[in-house]
Amino acid sequence: MKNSPLMTILLGVLTVSALASVVLCWLNIANTRELRTLQSQATLINNNKAFINALVNESMEYSKTHHEIDPILESVGLKPGKTTPSSTTKPATK
Repeated sequence: MKNSPLMTILLGVLTVSALASVVLCWLNIANTRELRTLQSQATLINNNKAFINALVNESMEYSKTHHEIDPILESVGLKPGKTTPSSTTKPATK
């Protein structure tokens, strides 16, 4: 049997194809792992957001009957602060 240049070229193409397949498979596995990690973090964030919203709503309802909580709600910006009446003094004109 003679060594054919076509056979050498085909073996080279096969080797490159096999290496590319291994690299692409590894990238796919790495990206899938990252996707699963990010999905679990997104789920955790959404659960925390729902919990915080429920807590805010409950504290706002509680503040309707118990006004002692109002300073806390005002300090975190959930309830507008009590406004003091502004003075009606106009600056002197020349």
